[in-house]
Amino acid sequence: MPALEQLSESPTEAEWTPFLNAVIDEFDSTTGTLHRLDPEDGHLKLVAQRGIPDVLMSIVQSIPIGKGIAGAAAERREPVELCNLQTDTSGVAKPGAKQTNVQGSLAVPVLDGDRLCGTLGVGKMVPYDFSDEEKDRLTSLATAIASRLLPA
Repeated sequence: MPALEQLSESPTEAEWTPFLNAVIDEFDSTTGTLHRLDPEDGHLKLVAQRGIPDVLMSIVQSIPIGKGIAGAAAERREPVELCNLQTDTSGVAKPGAKQTNVQGSLAVPVLDGDRLCGTLGVGKMVPYDFSDEEKDRLTSLATAIASRLLPA
């Protein structure tokens, strides 16, 4: 997985953006986020992003577990997919998320065994159903970075 080649064993904060960019490119996506779980307040804190509008940055900087697509993936500890975020009526996507213009989106939890470390997500500008193979691949990438994202 070329994205993993962007990271050292103990990545600096600066290494996460090239990693995320490689993930976004591998999934032929336009946007993406990587969040780390903050044990202090239990929120997901933004580590790296691409394609998130400035108007939403204050919202995506800190996401409560269970809120939005990333928060839902963290809470459920499984991939959360929306074929079209723009027309979603499930309540998973927060209203402001539509400002990204993203349609197909996928977020997965970053798990180190049973321990939640964060979330990893990608988004496309067209409606899209991610295949099981794509969900498995993004989940595998998330698992591979777990211990590096939130060291013990």
